[in-house]
Amino acid sequence: MPGGRMNERREKAQILDAAGIARGITRIAHEIVERNKGVQNVVLVGLRSRGVGLAHRIASKLEEVERAKVPVGALDITLYRDDLGRAVTQPVVRRTEIPFPINDKKVVLVDDVLYTGRTCRAAMDALMDLGRPCLIQLAVLVDRGHRELPIRADYVGKNVPTSHQEEVQVLLAEEDGADRVVIFDRIGA
Repeated sequence: MPGGRMNERREKAQILDAAGIARGITRIAHEIVERNKGVQNVVLVGLRSRGVGLAHRIASKLEEVERAKVPVGALDITLYRDDLGRAVTQPVVRRTEIPFPINDKKVVLVDDVLYTGRTCRAAMDALMDLGRPCLIQLAVLVDRGHRELPIRADYVGKNVPTSHQEEVQVLLAEEDGADRVVIFDRIGA
C-alpha cells in the first residue's frame, strides 16, 4: 500500500551490547572523576527517560571508584522543548525529581543520545529555572553528530557517525529488558 511504510523502521545494526554499554559508563565515570578532581560537589541529573537509568549507573560506578555517593536526580524537559507547537500528539509530561539543591554544584546532565543539541538546550533551560549551578557538564552514551546548536558533550561513551535517515536507540534492561544500542533505518523517510 503506498505511503503505508512512511514511519516504519528497520534495525540496521547493533552498535553496543551490554558489555559495550558498561565500558562506556566506566569511561564516562573515570573522566568525570579526572576532570572534576574527584566527585566533591558533583551531582548527576538524568534526562527522562533513559538518561535517568544511565545517571544511576554512572553514580554506582563513581561510588565504586571514589567511595563516595553522588546524588542523582531526574529532569523532565517536555515543557521546555522548542517543538511543542509542532507535535502531532499531546506530549507526556513526567515529574522532575531533583531532591537536592543545585546551587553552586557541578551538575552533570546525563542523556542517552546527543543529536541536534536541542534536547540539551531545553535541559539547560529547565535546570536554570531550578537554581544556579557553578557549572554544567554533559555526559551522553552515544554522540551521533548532526548538531544544530553549538553544544558539545564533555563525556561520551561512543561516537557513532550516522545519517539523518537513521535513528539511534538506546535500550536499557530496566525499561526494555536488555542492554543494547541499535541503529534503525527509517523506511520511507
